[in-house]
Amino acid sequence: VDNPHSGPAGKLFACVSVAFVAVTAVGLCLSTMPDIRAEEERGECSTKCRNLFVLETVCVAWFSFEFLLRSLQAESKCAFLRTPLNIIDILAILPFYVSLLVGLAAGGAARAGAGAGGNKLLERAGLVLRLLRALRVLYVMRLARHSLGLRSLGLTVRRCAREFGLLLLFLCVAMALFAPLVHLAERELGARRDFSSVPASYWWAVISMTTVGYGDMVPRSLPGQVVALSSILSGILLMAFPVTSIFHTFSRSYSELKEQQQRAASPEPALREDSTRSATATEDSSQDPDGASPAGDSADRPWARAGPA
Repeated sequence: VDNPHSGPAGKLFACVSVAFVAVTAVGLCLSTMPDIRAEEERGECSTKCRNLFVLETVCVAWFSFEFLLRSLQAESKCAFLRTPLNIIDILAILPFYVSLLVGLAAGGAARAGAGAGGNKLLERAGLVLRLLRALRVLYVMRLARHSLGLRSLGLTVRRCAREFGLLLLFLCVAMALFAPLVHLAERELGARRDFSSVPASYWWAVISMTTVGYGDMVPRSLPGQVVALSSILSGILLMAFPVTSIFHTFSRSYSELKEQQQRAASPEPALREDSTRSATATEDSSQDPDGASPAGDSADRPWARAGPA
């Protein structure tokens, strides 16, 4: 269940789990199509909608079965529930069952005909259902169980918390510096309406330092362009400083997890070591108590075999 490299059964189990995750992702994409959304808003359910519900039910049943197998295999249930991947599994599985309960409760209220209060309850239930359905994207995170790269990414994020904090600090300081400057250059000197306020300029500063910009807010005046150039160059340098350390940590984490995976996938060295130890113990036991090796006896055996001429 936990080690895909334990044998053919482990590989088959991992392939089936990844296939269910892929099917769930496809079903999630199909459920957002305009015609299906229109049917849900009207309270209707066509054959396509029922098929998607059956598909999601089967996938959630498999995920629940897999989670139960892992929980039964775990020695400490508390440590099992505190594992990040298991927490993600719980957050991905529970919304389906909660949405079923909320849907049943909302249907009972609608049949009871509670009037305006019932309509408000239905609206709130619909909002809760939409929020719970949005949590289905966590199914994709289950691929981290079978992906060495995703596990390396999670381990890197955990080890580089300080570097990510520095990156966020550098970004906030630069944003607080360049946003008022570009607002002053464009609003006061360039008479442009794009940079209406300093908070609106914060958005421009963030996307200019971290990406190539969206083009929704563009400085037109010469002072604004000078501030934009400084912001872009500063963003490149400030992003590069912590990223170097993060890259080395990711490389080290990937190498460590790869070595662990190789050791788990190839138990042959351990078997060879055990056989070597057993052979050494057999040779030691074959020696006499005085510590003499039987090599001398073997050396006399040819004379004994030869006998008299």
